[in-house]
Amino acid sequence: MYIGHFPSLWGDRMWNFAVAVFLVGLYGNSLLLTAVYGLVVAGSVLLLGAIIGDWVDKNPRLKVAQTSLVVQNCAVILCGILLMVVFQFKEQLSELYNGWVLTCCYILVISIANIANLASTAMSITIQRDWVVVVAGQDSSKLADMNATVRIIDQLTNILAPMLVGQIMAFCSNFIGCGFIAGWNLCSMCLEYCLLWKVYQKTPALAMKAVKKEDYQELKRLNSPKELENGQGPVEGSQLMNETAVVKADSPRKTGCCYQMAEPLRTIRDGWVAYYNQSIFFAGMSLAFLYMTVLGFDCITTGYAYMQGLNGSVLSLLMGASAVSGICGTVAFTWVRKSCGLIRTGFISGVVQLSCLMLCVASVFAPGSPFDLSVSPFQDIYSHLTGKSSALPEAAYPTSVLTIDGQGLLVNSSTVPPAEELPPLQSYMSVSLLFSGVIAARIGLWSFDLTVTQLIQENVIESERGLINGVQNSMNYLLDLLHFIMVILAPNPEAFGLLVILSVSFVAMGHIMYFRFAFKSLGRRLFLCWSPEQQTQALPDSPSLLPTTV
Repeated sequence: MYIGHFPSLWGDRMWNFAVAVFLVGLYGNSLLLTAVYGLVVAGSVLLLGAIIGDWVDKNPRLKVAQTSLVVQNCAVILCGILLMVVFQFKEQLSELYNGWVLTCCYILVISIANIANLASTAMSITIQRDWVVVVAGQDSSKLADMNATVRIIDQLTNILAPMLVGQIMAFCSNFIGCGFIAGWNLCSMCLEYCLLWKVYQKTPALAMKAVKKEDYQELKRLNSPKELENGQGPVEGSQLMNETAVVKADSPRKTGCCYQMAEPLRTIRDGWVAYYNQSIFFAGMSLAFLYMTVLGFDCITTGYAYMQGLNGSVLSLLMGASAVSGICGTVAFTWVRKSCGLIRTGFISGVVQLSCLMLCVASVFAPGSPFDLSVSPFQDIYSHLTGKSSALPEAAYPTSVLTIDGQGLLVNSSTVPPAEELPPLQSYMSVSLLFSGVIAARIGLWSFDLTVTQLIQENVIESERGLINGVQNSMNYLLDLLHFIMVILAPNPEAFGLLVILSVSFVAMGHIMYFRFAFKSLGRRLFLCWSPEQQTQALPDSPSLLPTTV
């Protein structure tokens, strides 16, 4: 399973890194296509997360995994080929029908890439949230080790895969980069397909899947007449569905056109209601709230770092340190869970993360910070909407802009003429505190993420596992969208301090939700730093198939 998961994550990381650069290279100096792509991807998972999870629950495991794998890789291959055509014949395409052919190519690229992301979401749910649980069996420690190993693989590929494809794009061209990614996905698809089949054959439990309660009642009703006719009693273990058998019978359910059209809406509604009724609802919400932050190594924080005078070399080192910190958090999770129990591990991880983020709050008021309450955070938006020039005084440091080099790569340049001497930043104390807090907080962040992931795995019934994880992905993307909207409303560097404080506030609210869940589960025992008996018990009102270590 690990061997098959590695090329899958590697391909995902290469594609996620490269597609943004490709879209920037296609549209000149504008980030419009990249922004549209991000909005489409986030909106699609937000709306379709529950439907994807429901599809994972209602279909055999092997079918779901193979279908998701083929659709994802074929979509990336097709998108790579289309990008190669556009890069090669961009001038000719722009002249056809006043550029509408090129515009249609842009739409196709974004649409196919979005399909690949949705298939990747389904693949992640079925492998990381379902297959791993089944393979681990009833062993909670084995499940924790498997989750940690998968996360370490994720962290390593997140560092190495963008470096590889970035070098290919830098020293060759975007055209060759597209071809390399398409070829990688074609080869990895064949390898992953074979390895999935091998894992499926070696784990007989994967062939058995629980049926939802209403489906079980329907199955029982349909099978009862046959059992009575043959003089047989109810089949033992009939609550489980053998994936090789397909029950075909007339259903009394409604089949009207309007009823069928409204089925996706009912699925979304039922998914969110089921998510709300879970015993781990507050734990899942706490994880989603951590996505409402600018304190991560995304394009926003990177752009702010450029404006504060950090170059690409320093940023690459900081990203490497962040990945190492994340791996340390993953390793710490397994050790703390064995010593203190799963729920306490989440509580301890939250305390560690919040403590480290206090450095980020201190950076807002430290020397060198551009934080200025006298500057309206909405000044830029007002200027664009009214067409009036900003009345703000010119900045004492050069304004950074994003440009495209000869190879179509995104680079940073300054609007100040090269003849002028650039004034150095007064102090690096603020930006140093900011990134120190962000990097250190990754230890608690990834440990907390693994804690909530395992809580969902252990305390959601098998027949709803895909649905609940689909809604969880939707919640994560919803809060992620809100953090981008927050940046759009206050884009100037003087307001970044407000975004930092707001981000830490949302992280704190998330951990308060987790504290409510943990205190309800353990009571005063939550404050014990060790679990003497290492007793295992299910959460209240939770029909868990796996015990939860408390």
